[in-house]
Amino acid sequence: MAKAVYSSSTINIPDNVSVEVEGLKVRVKGPLGELEKDFSHAKGVGIRVEGNRVIVEGYLLDRKKKALVGTIAAHIENMITGVTKGFTYKLKIIYSHFPITVQVDEKNNVVRIKNFLGEKADRIAKIHGRNVKVKVSGEDVIVTGIDIEEVGQTAANIERATKIRDLDRRIFADGIYLYERGVGIER
Repeated sequence: MAKAVYSSSTINIPDNVSVEVEGLKVRVKGPLGELEKDFSHAKGVGIRVEGNRVIVEGYLLDRKKKALVGTIAAHIENMITGVTKGFTYKLKIIYSHFPITVQVDEKNNVVRIKNFLGEKADRIAKIHGRNVKVKVSGEDVIVTGIDIEEVGQTAANIERATKIRDLDRRIFADGIYLYERGVGIER
């Protein structure tokens, strides 16, 4: 199997963002906050800051390690976007039979879904991470934060909490469904 001699990816750093690299640990600070990720699982890949650019590179890489260079670069780009603009996921509350009530329990870091399909017990979705905010406005649940992985996992937890198992989905379309995701934090 042939190995690539060299592979690299470059990410530009905006003026209002600082990036620190210690080995394979990357810390990004910006106007909305600070994110840190550890890429120490990526053996054979190096990360360095050169001026106003972050360079992810590797030598003598096979196909999987070459793809890893691009993946790490994409993660760092998402970190920079997160600390400058943030991320917003919107979910829609849909019901036809029983009105669903959604409450955010910040003390326990969960979202409580009440009266789903007439059930007496609440369905619970965990809010993932400390940088994520969940807001309910009318028929929308809005999940915002600076870490795209935490925001996406929280939205997935909310959607999965209303999964219907033994009923016909064409008739019982009740649930909370993701309908929009984007860059920028909505106030």
